[in-house]
Amino acid sequence: MFVTQLLHWSEQNPRPMPWRGSRDPYAIWVSEVMLQQTQVGTAIPFYERWMARFPTLLSLAQASEQEVLMLWEGLGYYSRARNLQRAARRVVDAFDGNIPADPKSLRALPGIGDYTAAAIASLAFGLDAAAVDGNIRRVLARLFDVTIPADTPAGRKVIQSLADGHLPPGRAADYNQALMDLGATLCTPRNPACAACPLAACCRAYAGGTQEQRPALKPRSTVPHVTVTAAVIQRGAAFLLAQRPPSGLLGGMWEFPGGKQEHGEDLPACLKREIMEELGVAVEVGAPLGVFRHAYTHFRLTLHAFHCTLNGGEPRALAGQAALWVELGELAQYPMGKVDRWIARRLGAEAENG
Repeated sequence: MFVTQLLHWSEQNPRPMPWRGSRDPYAIWVSEVMLQQTQVGTAIPFYERWMARFPTLLSLAQASEQEVLMLWEGLGYYSRARNLQRAARRVVDAFDGNIPADPKSLRALPGIGDYTAAAIASLAFGLDAAAVDGNIRRVLARLFDVTIPADTPAGRKVIQSLADGHLPPGRAADYNQALMDLGATLCTPRNPACAACPLAACCRAYAGGTQEQRPALKPRSTVPHVTVTAAVIQRGAAFLLAQRPPSGLLGGMWEFPGGKQEHGEDLPACLKREIMEELGVAVEVGAPLGVFRHAYTHFRLTLHAFHCTLNGGEPRALAGQAALWVELGELAQYPMGKVDRWIARRLGAEAENG
């Protein structure tokens, strides 16, 4: 059985991570949420800053959402941070501040799915729960040469069954961590290091030369592209920021107001319409500030930012939560998505260069 070789390899090749070896369920929970959609090297400095500011679940529950989002800025997928705080508050209210051990109770918390619940249950509480993340899915799909697309319900069921069926009783934490480590270091998505893999001798995909085709996945749909505009409106030394609605993409974050271009609409017309709809004021669109491109999970974005001036009236938050005038030196205190932070930095650079 491959488990013996896997655990031996893991003992000899531990990955250095600040949460490794911890049995603190809160620390493990934070690390697992940060590692969703984020590589370890990127997550580590965020984790260290987070734990320094919110060392306990109670400290997170008592913090303001804006402080939480500010500390998360740069990690992306901001619903993770909002759900983490919502779940922390739920644990304080429903479990007297004690994170539950059983996966069912964990899955009932905001933002915790099957994988995160199993990871916390096994790594923090030693329960026999097999966790399946992207790394583990890839390892098992190659090890057993699974031909069913792994991102379908049938494929997920097969992979979970394999993970469950080979879990060594009492060693779930070691088993889950070893599979994650193998997938992150040797059994990588492209160009896996099969010759160095401790499981090469029993890997069916390697034997059949199909390792590059595993895991099998559904055909990808075309990633849509959207064009948006943003208004940089200045009054004296201050710039106008709008706070996005509390849910959805970048929920609760601050932005330079604007929105998506509609079919047949030029960029200035788009921006004028969006500002009227969002803030109830008319603007004159001036010189371009810049063009910014970014890729999200399900779409690609090109944002055109323009200097704009108000035609009178006071902006009101009609579509978002709030609208504020913020001086240039204070923009860093407001949590923003990556593109809006680029705009803020461009403004800072313009100010420095006169």
